[in-house]
Amino acid sequence: MFKILKNFFDFCNPEDRKRFYSSIVLSLLQAIFEALKIPAIACMVKALLENNVSSKTCLTCLGIMLVSIIGSGIFKSKATMLQTEGGYNTCAEKRMHIAEHLRYLPMGYYNENSLGRIMSVTTNTMQNLENVATRVVMLVCSGLLSTAVITLMLIIFDWRIGLILCVGLVVFFAINSGMMKVSAGMAKQKIEKDSALVAKVIEYIQGISEVRAFRLTGKRSKDLNKAIDENEHANSAMELKLIPFMTMQSFWLKALGTVIVLVSVLLYIGGSMELLTCIIMIISSYLIYAQLDNAGKYSALLRTVDVSVRQAQEILETPQMDISGKDIVPEHYDLCAENIGFAYEQKKIIDGISLSIPEHTTTAIVGPSGGGKTTLTSLLSRFWDVDEGKVTLGGTDVREYSMDALMKNYSFVFQRVYLFADTIANNIRFGQPDAPMEKVIEAAKKACCHDFIMQLPEGYDTVIGEGGASLSGGEKQRISIARAIMKNAPVIVLDEATANVDPENEAELIKAIDELTKEKTIIMIAHRLKTVRNADQIVVIKDGRIAQQGTHDSLMQQKGIYRTFVDSRREAASWRL
Repeated sequence: MFKILKNFFDFCNPEDRKRFYSSIVLSLLQAIFEALKIPAIACMVKALLENNVSSKTCLTCLGIMLVSIIGSGIFKSKATMLQTEGGYNTCAEKRMHIAEHLRYLPMGYYNENSLGRIMSVTTNTMQNLENVATRVVMLVCSGLLSTAVITLMLIIFDWRIGLILCVGLVVFFAINSGMMKVSAGMAKQKIEKDSALVAKVIEYIQGISEVRAFRLTGKRSKDLNKAIDENEHANSAMELKLIPFMTMQSFWLKALGTVIVLVSVLLYIGGSMELLTCIIMIISSYLIYAQLDNAGKYSALLRTVDVSVRQAQEILETPQMDISGKDIVPEHYDLCAENIGFAYEQKKIIDGISLSIPEHTTTAIVGPSGGGKTTLTSLLSRFWDVDEGKVTLGGTDVREYSMDALMKNYSFVFQRVYLFADTIANNIRFGQPDAPMEKVIEAAKKACCHDFIMQLPEGYDTVIGEGGASLSGGEKQRISIARAIMKNAPVIVLDEATANVDPENEAELIKAIDELTKEKTIIMIAHRLKTVRNADQIVVIKDGRIAQQGTHDSLMQQKGIYRTFVDSRREAASWRL
């Protein structure tokens, strides 16, 4: 229990850790003020036994009781506020730390770890810490401290009852330890099932078109139903396995209270305990039960807190790419790959590629699917680090740049465009959050999307759905290009930017790309002949190696993949219905 609390406090930010430590001190003071009820009761009982109740006695007891209630209330309020602030601030900052940490992880991390797991950690896991941890830490700490103070007072009143209480507490914590061990495995399983459920729900929603098209709804959506059932089973199993321990704890505390009452009465009857002390012992037995019972019941949730902390720490401890380079501004924008190699899960993806891309030129990368085209562009832009060789920009190894300094030089337009659930204006100014509206409109006009934006209900202030769901593919692509124009980076990477665009949007999209790529260094992955043939150089990638390289005309003079590629496109284009 104490180790889990320590792990949680270590997880907190220094400032919030101080809040929790301060709240523990305040909880101790609260416990002391709470315990003042015992002297107040003792004072009144003594006066009643001696038949000496006076207004002074009543006022004294009332004064002590008021001090106890008011002091306890003030310190509890302060402690609760500090713990709440500490919990919410910690989780808010950890979410931002995780987001910042994810920025600089190798892209391979996202292949190994599903979107659902990452989202579960940043939502469910952190929400567990926000809501559960704050309450659990507060109740457990408060219960333990109150019990410690009351136990100390009982030892002072009568060491025999104090000894019985100490033995009883040892048994209680033994039962609690067993509950914690059971909770350890169950909490991990529960959170794993929570993550699996989030992953399946996201997968189901993202693939809802296929689900409907192939009639996979209802009972046929077996994977989703299975994840829901397993999550329900994990949560129910955890509750059912912990209930016996909670019952044993509660029963033992009641039994302990009964033992204290019986022993106190017997000691009084035997003449070795005064009646006043006996009555105080009886009253105190109920106070101990109330405080410790809450602490015991909620302590089972400490394992959930512990697992949640570990899951968040796993992400934060995942090694980042080395981003501690220099803020270099290159003198030119020549890109060069020198005998680079890259493997993923022991499979060689890029094998000994050397490539020179002079600034202000266009390089088209073509080749069969799975040959390594996208991986090559990822290495050139340092989405991944090479395993062998090096990539240079402006003659400097890209690993010598700080990540932010390097990314200033690249703009990307991907085949699958992601737009955020925000206004169109904010999506365009994504790279320059403070850019004035005039620049946003100028970029939109260059990207050929101003006209359709103005037809939307709120124009540039129209809020689009997450992922740009309310826009067509061509419209999303043009907004993505407007975003890239706003960034105005010298190197442009186009990854199948026109692959899934309908003919009505293609002409506008090509105009937008032409505007984006003026006087830039361009690297494009493309399958369309008209976007490839005018490139300054064409690089054919197959099985992670350069199979061919040259201009369109020179490659057409050679037998090989490229000429086969062009001939197949021409043959397909000649078909008519």
